[in-house]
Amino acid sequence: MAVLPIRISGDPVLHSPAAAVTEFDDDLRTLVADMFETMDAAPGVGLAGPQVGVPLRLFVYGWTDDDDVLHRGVAINPELWISPTSTEELDEDLESEGCLSFPGERFPLRRAESALLRAVDLDGEPFEVRTDGWLARIFQHEYDHLDGVIYVDRLTHPFSKAAAKASRKNSWGVPGLSWLPGRDHLED
Repeated sequence: MAVLPIRISGDPVLHSPAAAVTEFDDDLRTLVADMFETMDAAPGVGLAGPQVGVPLRLFVYGWTDDDDVLHRGVAINPELWISPTSTEELDEDLESEGCLSFPGERFPLRRAESALLRAVDLDGEPFEVRTDGWLARIFQHEYDHLDGVIYVDRLTHPFSKAAAKASRKNSWGVPGLSWLPGRDHLED
């Protein structure tokens, strides 16, 4: 297993829709193992193929809830259905989100409270997860990556302006930038 470089906003692979996974082989198993190792080293709660430069429709996730239940898995060729989003005022603390491809920054973003994820696992076996709260947020965030969307693309003013400023300050927004968890510490 290996920790992979994580692409930073501006790299074309992050801003283009990913292709379906068609080969369920040892290369895919190695990629998924490397993605778990990279996510854990970052540390993060999710990581999509495009974030490590692989334009395929898959993501890994790993998060422990308030009851100490670990939610960990891989979703390959996922489909995601979400509940309508609330129209209440955005809670800047509870709805704050970050991204390993926009490292070290956090901004509030409204997400749907509930989600239904349908995908296949490494053996091509279908599964379904119905969830709400933070795990639903994780699924929405990672699914967006598969469609070429980074969470900062969804921000509203004034947070979108702050994200653009952070991108300029860090000289992001251009192809070819990445960081390596365990070495670069950009997530701090």
